Amino acid sequence: MFGTKNKGEVETSLIEQFWYPKYGPGQLWETAAEKVKELGGKILTGCQVKKIMCEGRKVTSVVCDTAEGEKTFTGDIFISSMPVKDLILGMDGTKPCDTVIKIAEGLPYRDFVTVGLLVNKLNLKNETNKTTLGNIVPDCWIYVQDKGVKLGRIQIFNNWSPYMVEKPEDTVWIGLEYFCAEGDDFWNMSEEDCVKFATAELVKMGVISENEVLDSHREKVKKAYPAYFDTYKHFDTMIKFLDTFPNLYCVGRNGQHRYNNMDHSMLTAMETAEAIKTGKKSRKDIWNVNTEKEYHEEKSGN
Repeated sequence: MFGTKNKGEVETSLIEQFWYPKYGPGQLWETAAEKVKELGGKILTGCQVKKIMCEGRKVTSVVCDTAEGEKTFTGDIFISSMPVKDLILGMDGTKPCDTVIKIAEGLPYRDFVTVGLLVNKLNLKNETNKTTLGNIVPDCWIYVQDKGVKLGRIQIFNNWSPYMVEKPEDTVWIGLEYFCAEGDDFWNMSEEDCVKFATAELVKMGVISENEVLDSHREKVKKAYPAYFDTYKHFDTMIKFLDTFPNLYCVGRNGQHRYNNMDHSMLTAMETAEAIKTGKKSRKDIWNVNTEKEYHEEKSGN
């Protein structure tokens, strides 16, 4: 794991040292899940929320599709990290007013496809004074500025943690990030064609040579990036509506429709736990996570 620099020493988007799980972010949630189970909690996976049932200003249950069919889960307190658009549009019993529904319907997102490639080597040369395994470039991610390709960003997993790669001195796992819209041509491309497309773009840019790919994997993520246009300018109206439900809390990137990183997403949940534990009724501290201007990547005067 890496340490942390003084926050004021460097632009937040350029932080060079940080804490990172040995086997990637998933290790954090696997460990958290184990702790929940040890404490008697139950985690259900493979359940898709269809409806959020409400009575008056209270959420009473959620209706889900599961492997065993439709099931209803009741509860006293509900914490939602689902896209707030789907939360609002899925409410039944107590329906949001037309104004809130229209705001929810207009909230924009960018969907995301990532293509993982295991390659023998990168053609990018390490011209820095930083030592790396296999002498690869030291970047964790590289933003692609070439307008001749669709690729938006390249992640180099060896540099996040070499333990995530079986042979980090001889091979490199990279992640190619594509921003798209659910249902468009790129989203609907088969995995085989998508891998070929991504590989061809890397060859075109000179990042790898032909026949360097050893393995591949494609993942698609809906509503990965909440966007700040269209009806988002009226989002405060949605917050006021949601805050009228005393047993409902919205957390995380999609839960708050805010482009939070993992640390801030977790902090919204921690603030929620504190509010539940202490009986605090105000949601202000939860909604205000990551609103401080100095953290954002774009700063005035830069």
